[in-house]
Amino acid sequence: MTFSVLVPSSLVREAEDKREATRKLGYVARAATVFRTDRLIVFPDGEGERRWGGGFVETVLRYAATPPYLKTEAWGTRDELEYAGVLPPLRVSSRTGSGPERPGSLQEGIVTEVGSDGRVRVNCGLQHPISLLLPDGMEVSEGERVAIRISSREPVRARIVDEPLPGFEIQRADLPEVLARPDAGIRIATSVHGTELSVGRLTELVGRIDDAGDLTVAFGAPGRGLPAILDVAVEDVAAAGGEGVEPDDPGFDLWLNTIPRQGSETVRTEEAMFASLAPLTLTE
Repeated sequence: MTFSVLVPSSLVREAEDKREATRKLGYVARAATVFRTDRLIVFPDGEGERRWGGGFVETVLRYAATPPYLKTEAWGTRDELEYAGVLPPLRVSSRTGSGPERPGSLQEGIVTEVGSDGRVRVNCGLQHPISLLLPDGMEVSEGERVAIRISSREPVRARIVDEPLPGFEIQRADLPEVLARPDAGIRIATSVHGTELSVGRLTELVGRIDDAGDLTVAFGAPGRGLPAILDVAVEDVAAAGGEGVEPDDPGFDLWLNTIPRQGSETVRTEEAMFASLAPLTLTE
């Protein structure tokens, strides 16, 4: 299953300063981690951006998703990361392999040197960078991140594997492009104007998600929901009964209100993520 979460570049538009904006993005990254998101995608909302836009959002999220032992080498000192110290740790669960073909834990490494003999030096959180043989057909460059399976630390036994990296990937892409991808699966837009999520509808929806195999969930920004970002009339969203809104809808299957008893005038994006992803990732 490919699980993608979409957030707008205007995500921190209401933040009073860079520290608050950074902290907010940390909670977004936490939500992506807690619910095992595969991809956290930032889509453009230039009209909604204020002081900190898509470049800032992407950089802070990428930094947050970087393992602690690689942060200094991968990022150094950057203005966008002035308050990176307020980011909460993600503590991504180690993916432990099973069986003779996938022993040991999977973690991320960064290539520090490429040799001419099919070997590379990789920093993967051990005391020193280690020399590893590249799998047949794999090419990497200095600074590239690779997946490492470590079966023993004393003595060190590790190998580079052609597998997805632990945690989630950060991307920037246009929303219609993401919704048109073959692995988009069930495409859900969250909005207070969508159909209210109930126990019965959730049961039906979980079945649809399981059948599709993939899931994409999109969120709006504070004070600027998805209808405003996409220039879709809220009356059309309500009239569609939760289904895609034609012809202005960029490709959603459902418009869903995942907090039907909302007690606050606005729900922050990071709050909406925790409230929405919890029911949508339930299993039958």
